Amino acid sequence: MTTLTTSPVAPLLERLFAEADAASPALLAGFADLAPAERARLLQSKTDYLELYGRLKDVPLPVSRATGRLLYLLARGCGARSIVEFGTSFGISTLHLAAALRDNGGGHLITSEFEPSKVTRARANLAAAGLHDLVEIRVGDALQTLASDLPARIDLLLLDGAKALYPDILALVESRLRPGALIVADNADDSPEYLARVRAPAAGYLSVPFAEDVELSMRLG
Repeated sequence: MTTLTTSPVAPLLERLFAEADAASPALLAGFADLAPAERARLLQSKTDYLELYGRLKDVPLPVSRATGRLLYLLARGCGARSIVEFGTSFGISTLHLAAALRDNGGGHLITSEFEPSKVTRARANLAAAGLHDLVEIRVGDALQTLASDLPARIDLLLLDGAKALYPDILALVESRLRPGALIVADNADDSPEYLARVRAPAAGYLSVPFAEDVELSMRLG
């Protein structure tokens, strides 16, 4: 039995995933209506990402169920006590990571989200799960919120926010990643600059695409 698979976390996650499945098609319609070139521009832009995610402020944008399980497994497997997350949204990925911290005996998860309405929902979900004591949500642009006051040693980093910023967020936390730390980048194909960085032979990472939409990397010594 684990925190992830028992009440209150398991039924809460099931409800949140079901709500996301039901809501996302309609809420994403405005984004889908954009011309392909404009969608690509917004995804790759390091200046217009606030506009893009402002359009998606009511969309859950969760990790998949499989990726959520993967996050829990990785955090448990590496004995994580210190985790950083870029992109809280409604807190679905956060719940998986915090559940792993609970089952590891405790720890601290720092997560960043710039949309205040999403922060409110994420905090409510963490409270309902009984995991709020493990999580610090920093509100604002992650380029500022994750630029200081990070733990000296980070065991796991999740990248699941504006894809164009993946290389920049990695650069902010890189010096704190312990040897063997894991980096999970969701929808990494939308960040070719990030993929080029972690896959470069001399970059200090061992990296592999995992499943359909995840890049899993390990920080070398």
